[in-house]
Amino acid sequence: MASPSFHELKKQASFFFKEKIKTARLALTDVTPAELLTEEATEEDAWPPDTRTMGLISRAAFEVDDYWRIVDILHKRLWKFDKERWRVSYKALVILDHLLTHGPERISEEFQCDKEVIKEMTTFHHLDQQRYACIGC
Repeated sequence: MASPSFHELKKQASFFFKEKIKTARLALTDVTPAELLTEEATEEDAWPPDTRTMGLISRAAFEVDDYWRIVDILHKRLWKFDKERWRVSYKALVILDHLLTHGPERISEEFQCDKEVIKEMTTFHHLDQQRYACIGC
């Protein structure tokens, strides 16, 4: 049996600490599970939010307290649109799109104030130098 590589151990330790931090935030602060899920779904990593996560967020959005927390996070992520760190805003758009079809009806009204940022994002093009793929072209 081969021993795990340093990279695998580092990945496991990172996951372990992230889970412990998440548990501590839930226990010691006013953060809700839906809020944590929305923050995680809109992080800078390369993977888009999965369908299960978006479903949990859209169901939580029907609860008043979670609705405002989710909306607040999405507003902040959209307004922080930056051509270097575009993934955060892009993921916020993906979740917003899901909420528009699976969440509360008032979502569309809530994001009218973000029209200019969303319009700016439609002109953004990203060329991935490593994979030679153009996003938004």
